Amino acid sequence: MDEYNPLDYRNLTVNLIRELMSRGPDALPPGERFRGAGVYALFYDGSFEPYVPFRSPAAERPIYVGKAVPKGARKGATRGATSMGTELYGRLVEHARSIGQATSLDLADFSCRFLVVTPLWITMAERFLIEEFQPVWNVCMEGFGAHDAGAGRRAGEVSWWDAMHAGRPHAAQQLHTRTQMDAMERLRAFRERLASDPAAVRAEAGRIANEQAESE
Repeated sequence: MDEYNPLDYRNLTVNLIRELMSRGPDALPPGERFRGAGVYALFYDGSFEPYVPFRSPAAERPIYVGKAVPKGARKGATRGATSMGTELYGRLVEHARSIGQATSLDLADFSCRFLVVTPLWITMAERFLIEEFQPVWNVCMEGFGAHDAGAGRRAGEVSWWDAMHAGRPHAAQQLHTRTQMDAMERLRAFRERLASDPAAVRAEAGRIANEQAESE
């Protein structure tokens, strides 16, 4: 019999996911402001045809996962997450605003689960979630979680998310080298990979999660 190690990567992953998925689901954004930093998952239950295969009425399969780190995290701050500001709540509000701006989405079709996490574990927690769920907005329709770069820094290529969902003001000022039809074809290919080679998609999600963590 194998020895149980509570700090094993897989055990940490299972425990984190179990705890997150026991919270909520709540409306997006949550009705009450709260303090803390941590991780979250967004769920879709609408009728936008390309996402029908990814609908999750019971909020079990996220369309996107992410994190909100406390201010000062990069400078080594080690305070408990609950002593921070409202970073996690603010991130959910920001996402609600992005979805509300998209002409093809209805904010009422989204819900969320969120978990305040000790700052030390937040980045690793997000990595667990991306690898475990391979959410379509993380590994296929990238760009949803990107912050507006500000005036004078928007000349880059429009993200896959913004190619699929017109409406965000900053995207209108980017290079539209990708069309919604391109995005739909990319999503179709992603669905085929999920069906034919789920292990490869999981490995790709892990690579994306690792690259994202290393770039921060």
